[in-house]
Amino acid sequence: MDKQQFLQACKTVINASPVPGRGIGTLGEKTLHAILKHYMEPDTAKHEIKLGGYVADIASETGVIEVQTRNFNSLRSKLACFLEHNEVTVVYPIASTKWLVWVDPETGETTAKRRSPKRGNYCEVFYELYKIKPLLLHPRLKLCLMLIDMEEYRFLDGWSENKKRGSSRYNRIPTELIDELTINTPADYGRLIPNSLPEAFTAKDFAKAAKLSPKSAQTALNVLHSVGAVINIGKRGRSYLYQRLDNL
Repeated sequence: MDKQQFLQACKTVINASPVPGRGIGTLGEKTLHAILKHYMEPDTAKHEIKLGGYVADIASETGVIEVQTRNFNSLRSKLACFLEHNEVTVVYPIASTKWLVWVDPETGETTAKRRSPKRGNYCEVFYELYKIKPLLLHPRLKLCLMLIDMEEYRFLDGWSENKKRGSSRYNRIPTELIDELTINTPADYGRLIPNSLPEAFTAKDFAKAAKLSPKSAQTALNVLHSVGAVINIGKRGRSYLYQRLDNL
């Protein structure tokens, strides 16, 4: 992790497209994606490289890097192709602290930013990992998860009276890199399991420790079981019991 390099990437991208509203504008590429690409590889000659019928975000002699800010469904076929002959790192950002800014879609006026009470954590990645589950144990695949403080700009175009519920996200502007977690091997997936869990735990326990909904916790355990990070050791009442593999 290099916080200074991250801040430099932020400056490079935002200064290249100076627009009002602290980064809000008609960018051809969303700001968060562009900044992560410049952070992972400052040399733009290695950006947007055609490879096997697809375009890689970054390609060099050391491998391929794909920045995916959401929707891993769209990544499946591209990943399968790249992994045939390349080391591939998938970069996924998670909002640690998020500041919300509301944008009037007609005038472009923005509100003062307000901090969201929700804090992000690495366990949010499981929702996306489930979509590429068959590829997670591929020996050439690595994950780079990033916790980032960011400003999120949303249009006041929702269905509620104040236009906020059901609103559409316009852009995200990173402000600080807080932490990075790299998944290089199947054993590394165990680092996504909260340390506060007891030796044997249920999906409900996992949901509480990871600050996930019950459904998201089930998805997380499905992924962790598929990569061998947890095993099922029986039941407690009607609930399945799980155990970390490193506790056996």
